[in-house]
Amino acid sequence: MSAATFAALTITAYAAHTLADHVLGQTDRQAAAKALPGRAGWAALARHVGAYHLVMAAMCTVTVAALALPISPAGAAAGLAISIATHTVWDRRTPVRWVLEHTGAARFAALADHGLNGMYLADQALHTACLWAAALTATAL
Repeated sequence: MSAATFAALTITAYAAHTLADHVLGQTDRQAAAKALPGRAGWAALARHVGAYHLVMAAMCTVTVAALALPISPAGAAAGLAISIATHTVWDRRTPVRWVLEHTGAARFAALADHGLNGMYLADQALHTACLWAAALTATAL
């Protein structure tokens, strides 16, 4: 059952991420301000991360209940904590750029042409990898 639980949580977390990051969990103002220095940036980021995780929690709760998935309270809390912490880090943007610059992809970080944006694509890849880790943790505990 743990493989099925992991699969269900992973796809739910990815669907929730896409919905929360692009539709329900972030305003234009939050997106523009969340990486700014100081109180304004952190406040915008906190509002985004809070709304994002309301969507995440609701969708995961529905999935767990509908499929009767065996998730422990500790697993759910750990998975949510991983998601909150990593989403907060990556959405400051500087850590994403640092990763790209230190993995030989500085030119990709600067890409913003022909409909592509390297920083956005890397941000989404890092979020997805962290959602995988959150789902794995939630299933394992």
